[in-house]
Amino acid sequence: MSDSKTITQTPSNFIRGVIERDLANKSFEGKTWAGSPGDASHHRKAPIDQAKIRTRFPPEPNGYLHIGHAKSIFLNFGLAKDYEGICHLRFDDTNPEKENQEYVDSIKSNVSWLGFSWEQNKTTHLYFASNYFDFMYEAAESLIQSGYAYVDKQTPEEIRINRGTLTEPGKNSPWRDKSIDEHLTWFREMRDGKHPDGSMILRAKIDMASPNINLRDPAIYRIKRAHHHNTGDTWCIYPMYTFAHPIEDALEKITHSICTLEFEDQRPFYDWILDRLIENGLLSKPQPRQYEFARLNLTYAVLSKRKLIELVEDKHVTGWDDPRLPTLEGARRRGYTPEGFKLFTDRIGVSKADSWIDFATLEESMREVLNISCERRIAVLDPIELEITNYPKNQDEDCFAPNHPLKPELGKRVVKLSRSVWIEREDFMEEPSKQFFRLYPGNMVRLRYGYVVKCTSFEKDANGK
Repeated sequence: MSDSKTITQTPSNFIRGVIERDLANKSFEGKTWAGSPGDASHHRKAPIDQAKIRTRFPPEPNGYLHIGHAKSIFLNFGLAKDYEGICHLRFDDTNPEKENQEYVDSIKSNVSWLGFSWEQNKTTHLYFASNYFDFMYEAAESLIQSGYAYVDKQTPEEIRINRGTLTEPGKNSPWRDKSIDEHLTWFREMRDGKHPDGSMILRAKIDMASPNINLRDPAIYRIKRAHHHNTGDTWCIYPMYTFAHPIEDALEKITHSICTLEFEDQRPFYDWILDRLIENGLLSKPQPRQYEFARLNLTYAVLSKRKLIELVEDKHVTGWDDPRLPTLEGARRRGYTPEGFKLFTDRIGVSKADSWIDFATLEESMREVLNISCERRIAVLDPIELEITNYPKNQDEDCFAPNHPLKPELGKRVVKLSRSVWIEREDFMEEPSKQFFRLYPGNMVRLRYGYVVKCTSFEKDANGK
């Protein structure tokens, strides 16, 4: 990225202020790291973590990354780099139906292309949420045993109705106050595949009258018979993302869990899960803290993963790397650069206010970087032949063009000049308009890096061109 250093931009980023306050207040003093993710006992006797902060980029491997993800990648990896920390690459693969290895490989390639690594000091920080399934199950049983979770046998429609609305409280499930032993037995039966998909769920026991509807006994486990790309057919129950997310962060000793704004209402549940598992002795303090920022809303660009999948599967485009798509694979083929994305993300900053960014801002960032870093070349896209009638036949000569107009140290390249050359069709007009100063009958122009020529005549083909 050295070529873009001359482009300076001071990013607006409220999360930097949060991190600097946390470091000044020693909010994570005493945080230990055993060299790998783990529970309270795993980290208890470990040395003090040398990473001042830990962040994570946690994509779900159910599609290819798009331009919006570049903002999160630069944010999480960039903050870790700037504050002597470490950023983890974690695949949130808790939904087995939509995930596969193809997406995992593509995401890793994209992160590397943007200039970041999940390895530091010969240690990899590449993690999969599915590798924590055993602990998540243990955590769920712990919540049941301490009276903080229960198995609900209501139908999905009954759960929806009894959840209440934004203005009306919900109603307790008739299964909510059954004995702990009954709930534990039913949950183990769920694990052992004794009940059909959708017949039961495990719910957190919080408050069905909470004004935050996300705290009205949210689901934390469901039955789902599906092959998983990492764990195979080991499990027929899977944790919900909102339950798995805080646990993953805590096991990895994340300090700043940075999410987009749609998770703001989930933060109380994030904290509730961590508080209960710390209370039960499974996790330890200091616990991760979640912060939300506005996702990238880009004009004239479809960033919905669902819609992008539809475009690809219905063959409206040639694939995920089609340069018309706003995927990082497509952007790469289009000629976009990591340095351009860095300038773009610095320029738009990080805030909590939703706003729309003009696509032209992205293109301008790319042009600025390319203008500085790229050597020049000539291309004629819609050619017509120009014959220099007084130039000797069977002869050519070397003309010299600078490789970069602002960097003479890059030298020059040879451009061949001969009797026949090609020019853009739009550079000639038979009947020129008033402000047309290029080639037309009787007019003279200079060929770039060559001679001055005069149009003495022209010929058309059978189609009048």
